[in-house]
Amino acid sequence: MENNSKKLRFRTNINCGGCVATVKPHLDSVVGDGRWEVDTAGKDKILTVHPGQITPEEVMDAVQKAGFRIELSD
Repeated sequence: MENNSKKLRFRTNINCGGCVATVKPHLDSVVGDGRWEVDTAGKDKILTVHPGQITPEEVMDAVQKAGFRIELSD
């Protein structure tokens, strides 16, 4: 149950609305629509995921398939 409340944070190179639109179908398919957001204004382009039953590896795989860099943030 505690897994649902812990957000996953990743540094990415998703830096504009077009990038978000490109990655959206990939992330929606593994995370779910409305369960993630990207801070495109911040320098680290932080992707925040409200995980539910998803692993960090599944999120990273989806973002990489969309053609973007991603790494776990501290």
